[in-house]
Amino acid sequence: MQNQNELVQALSKMDGKPYPAYKAIKGSYQYQDFELSIDHVQGDPFAIPSKVRVIIPIRTAGFPEDTYHNDCRKVALCDFLARRFYHSIKKHNTQREGSGKSGVIEIDRPGQEVLKTSSMVKKSGCIEARFLVGLPAFGRRIAGRIAANIFSEVIPHVVNDSLYFRELPEDELYRHIETVEDAEFIREKLSESGWIAFVADNAVLPRASGVDPLPLRSERLVPFESCQSMRVSIELPNHGSITGMGIPKGVTLIVGGGYHGKSTLLNALEFGIYNHIPDDGREFVVINADAVKIRAEDGRSIQNLNIDPFISNLPFDQATTTFSTANASGSTSQAANILEALEVGASTLLLDEDTLATNFMISDPRMKALIAKEKEPITPFVEHVRRLYEEKGISTVIVMGGSGDYFSLADVVIGMIEYVPHDLTAQAHQIVKDNPSPQDFDIVSPSDIQRIPASGVLNASKGKRPIDIKIEDLLYMRFGVHKVQVAAVEQLVHPSQLRAIGYAIHYANRYIDGNRSIKEICQLTLADIRQNGLDCLSDREARGDFAEFRSYELAATINRFRALRIEQRC
Repeated sequence: MQNQNELVQALSKMDGKPYPAYKAIKGSYQYQDFELSIDHVQGDPFAIPSKVRVIIPIRTAGFPEDTYHNDCRKVALCDFLARRFYHSIKKHNTQREGSGKSGVIEIDRPGQEVLKTSSMVKKSGCIEARFLVGLPAFGRRIAGRIAANIFSEVIPHVVNDSLYFRELPEDELYRHIETVEDAEFIREKLSESGWIAFVADNAVLPRASGVDPLPLRSERLVPFESCQSMRVSIELPNHGSITGMGIPKGVTLIVGGGYHGKSTLLNALEFGIYNHIPDDGREFVVINADAVKIRAEDGRSIQNLNIDPFISNLPFDQATTTFSTANASGSTSQAANILEALEVGASTLLLDEDTLATNFMISDPRMKALIAKEKEPITPFVEHVRRLYEEKGISTVIVMGGSGDYFSLADVVIGMIEYVPHDLTAQAHQIVKDNPSPQDFDIVSPSDIQRIPASGVLNASKGKRPIDIKIEDLLYMRFGVHKVQVAAVEQLVHPSQLRAIGYAIHYANRYIDGNRSIKEICQLTLADIRQNGLDCLSDREARGDFAEFRSYELAATINRFRALRIEQRC
């Protein structure tokens, strides 16, 4: 293995040569305390920057064992280091010269959530940082002296500033790790406590804006405070005893007037599947890991799905047990989204009336009197929600400000009044007694039919490229010749999750054999990732732009391929 000085000398000698001469630096180099590996060299200054790794033994880095002795702490440590690395780049890489992406140094930027990623990993007793470096050039001539400075000065400063325990603020590091560990502790305790979610007192639920996930900073901000009847306490390993609202299993309604915080509470629960960084405001807003947000999604593709539990008796004898369409309506897409989530194992459904199909949720007595039951294909969700819990153990949280049809079915009714929750369960149930309405519910339970994708259909190749997977923020995935719209998969929070899902679908082709169900394919793929890490998704060099995801988002993306072909199996 060559050393740092040899790399710097080689770069200096390349000054002024044609850009392809950079290919000679691919390989590993020993620095004083760490190894630097240049895994891929870009072919052009305007191309995607070169892939670089820094590998440092964790003992050399000096991290105490209690910062990584369990999986939760290991993820939190790597997340903290990735954030530190990102900010250190901003601090030390201040002068950029040259063409295209010359001098760029990038690491996958973390968000408000603490995710297991491939940008910073601990394995084989080492910390490994994966990042991109834009090898500098003027035109298409190598700027060797600038490159030499990047590898001799800038990168060593970034590494020293972010990957050595002695250089880090110890109190911030441990606070980060302990916050994540405590949130995970709450999640593990939910089921045995009879809850689906916990919202800590003094949590800050509102975000700065619809496109800014930072906490709202305002003099009018109302921190969350549980109503007394739902207040519970929990003893955390690191933060001690905290109080907050325990939302029980069953059917929960969140009601209230417009702009009083109903959707804000649901949004916090929606992203409670993730752990959050300190000072996010939602550090201890936690929901079970199998909670799935449901919405209507006009125009989505549906392939061979049994929607009969919700939609049947279609005109012209259209099949509903093997239903397919390239352009689903709001109600049909919402039915499909629920059934597909349950197919993969969702235990909690989250719904907000603002993004739902009204005719799927309710049908009042007057409309039933006008449109005879045999002429209405939709069995509204109100006729299913109770049975889902009592027979399947599926809990539901619904934001519903415009209809009281769910009052008699709810275990808990939370009223949001000026951003403060109130327990309105007794009042809602009394209203039902005082104003009874006839309910003619003919409830059908969702089926257990398995759906089997055909093999060879989800091909990521395009032209001469065996794998061509690109993402457009969290809106679309380009997968070979396919374009998949995923904007309605609302619990994805980071582009690297969607990128990893794309590569996971390519990887999962080994299991898509015409015999395995979507659920089985997702389970096998996720099991391989748990055992071998996110690196198993890439056939080539290690990547630093993958982030963990759930089986629900993987299945949801697969289900949105218009080329998907499905068979059913009982």
